[in-house]
Amino acid sequence: MENVRESHRQQRKGCTLLLFPLPLQGHINPMLWLANILYSKGFSIIIIHTKFNSPNPSKYPHFTFHSIPDGLLEGEASTADVVDLVTLLNVKCIRSFRDSLVKLLLEVKEEPIACLITDADWYFTQAVADSLKLPRLVLRTSNISFFLVFGALPLLLEKGYIPIKDSQLEEPVVELPPLKVKDLPEIKTRNVEDFYHLVAGLVNESKASSGLIWNSFEDLERDALSKLYQDFPIPIFTIGPFYKYFSGTSSSSLTEDQSCISWLDKKAPNSVIYVSFGSIAEINEAEFLEIAWGLANSNQPFLWVVRPRLVRGSEWIEPLPDGFQERLGGIGHIVKWAPQKEVQAHPAIGGFWTHNGWNSTLESICEGVPMICHPISGDQKVNARYVTDIWRIGLHLEKKLERGEIERAVKRLIVEADGQEMRKRIMSLKEKVEICLKQGGSSYDSLERLTDYILLLQPLRSH
Repeated sequence: MENVRESHRQQRKGCTLLLFPLPLQGHINPMLWLANILYSKGFSIIIIHTKFNSPNPSKYPHFTFHSIPDGLLEGEASTADVVDLVTLLNVKCIRSFRDSLVKLLLEVKEEPIACLITDADWYFTQAVADSLKLPRLVLRTSNISFFLVFGALPLLLEKGYIPIKDSQLEEPVVELPPLKVKDLPEIKTRNVEDFYHLVAGLVNESKASSGLIWNSFEDLERDALSKLYQDFPIPIFTIGPFYKYFSGTSSSSLTEDQSCISWLDKKAPNSVIYVSFGSIAEINEAEFLEIAWGLANSNQPFLWVVRPRLVRGSEWIEPLPDGFQERLGGIGHIVKWAPQKEVQAHPAIGGFWTHNGWNSTLESICEGVPMICHPISGDQKVNARYVTDIWRIGLHLEKKLERGEIERAVKRLIVEADGQEMRKRIMSLKEKVEICLKQGGSSYDSLERLTDYILLLQPLRSH
């Protein structure tokens, strides 16, 4: 067996992979983590990327970076309407991506290109890959449960769950337990038909790909994985959590404020609530003030990430009342961006108030930190429902943000018995993460299968 593994490692050293991340922070991070994982297995890595939101090559000297024009005009390069942005990119990048691929296939002769790995949202790339006889694998950066919701979109439209009506919000979606109608993806976009087209594209072209890679693990999503196998008769690789493979460099494009670590060092174990709503979400000024007073009134230490322009119409924390931070008396620490991996792993952190993007949710599970869920868009509502109703490792702020509700949720999570029970359950999941990544674990075995499978694709590519 060891001889076979060494032989495969030698084969991988003569093999190049092309990876193409979607240029949004929550998509770039897992693709670069995946690139690092595959590099550690001996593959050479080329990252194709758009000029919009391009990654920083200096952080990854072991990769080759290849930039392509994205054709976005100044007014189009915005994340305010993600559906509009991704739809535009899938049209405007076709020619430049194909030209780039043709050039790379001609140039890279010493180490043949085995396959292309793209974000699922780059649905146009399947036709390009097919035309060049290049196998395409897909990385889906959400969890499996949410992807099944996308796959069920035609059924949800047919049954009248979508478009969502206010009168139906609390009704269960009987075909997709434990979801309620209000948990279904309701994307704010100028043209809802673009959203339906985008979902159909990513689902259908994922099904047409040579395989699906997931930043998730079997023990967390066993039921969803069984359903996925029924609906997608292609190779499936659950090799996550990517987050746990490396201590490595952060791939964040935002500058991290390290002062929060020394601040946390002075706090008691499990005493601090960490608050961060990711790199895209926006809130209004009234919501911002309710959060501020809810945190302050809880009398629990808090570390709050207020990203520049998180509050619509404000640069940073200008809406806070004069003297607010001084009145906290050291109980709260506000930063523009935090080194989230270090923060989550810090013993002082007792809870994480999150928007429930999949990366943040999975990081919380990996570090055994229970959550307060405040989903905003996309996959976040589905993730939050699973956190609270299936895994039972968090609280859901389902109503309008109100300081009294926030104060009660923070206290319940940090100091009350409910929070202690959630902490026990999430620590059990954390142990399962450790097991799945060790030799003989489900993610370890799945990664071995993936690397062997890529080597099988290489001879197919040469014919």
